[in-house]
Amino acid sequence: MSLAVLEAHDLHKTYTGGDGGQIDVLSGVNLSVRRGEMVSIVGESGAGKSTLMHMLGALDAPTRGYVVIGGQPVQGRSEEDLATLRNRTVGFVFQFHHLLREFSALENVMMPLRISGADEKKSRARAEELLARVGLSGRMTHRPGQLSGGEQQRTAVARALAMDPQVILADEPSGNLDARNGEMLHELLSGMVHDFEVGMVVVTHNRALASRANRILLLEGGRLREAQASEVGA
Repeated sequence: MSLAVLEAHDLHKTYTGGDGGQIDVLSGVNLSVRRGEMVSIVGESGAGKSTLMHMLGALDAPTRGYVVIGGQPVQGRSEEDLATLRNRTVGFVFQFHHLLREFSALENVMMPLRISGADEKKSRARAEELLARVGLSGRMTHRPGQLSGGEQQRTAVARALAMDPQVILADEPSGNLDARNGEMLHELLSGMVHDFEVGMVVVTHNRALASRANRILLLEGGRLREAQASEVGA
């Protein structure tokens, strides 16, 4: 059995409301994701799915509990160390691609590599390889505004893979796409899990995407459990 590349242990997240009362968003989440495994997380809006993804990606700290990414504990690290850990081990794909509009698709995919200190030749070769893999060989020099929504999101997937991460976190990745482009993206994401042997966590309301996962979990009442077929999105 593959070792876990992402672990969450007893995650709690509590916020203070405007009236000073405590709001419990996460109440003891446990999760383990292996290399080459895709896990879908479903749940109602406001259940805390995006909050959980921020915890898993070391973008926010839990009130209690801890996260381990690639065997490395997140807790207790400086902001600089956390940034380095994220850059080297986690790839993010969001509903909106967050590409830098003044740069080409190629330059956007090169960005994580350049930030890590990789030289331009190596960064370019890796970016070209990944863009070809997502079907954008002929669109590398185009800026985001010259790409379709599906092409922009495929560029974002290539960027997420640039550093050969151990974990991909995708938050409603096809939520802004039409059915055709959404299905293309779903096929791409599931293929990446297999081809790159990356662990992937996908938050989605899309039944077709959720069904591609090895496991479908429901976030309800601040905890995760296995989802029943009737609880998976539309």
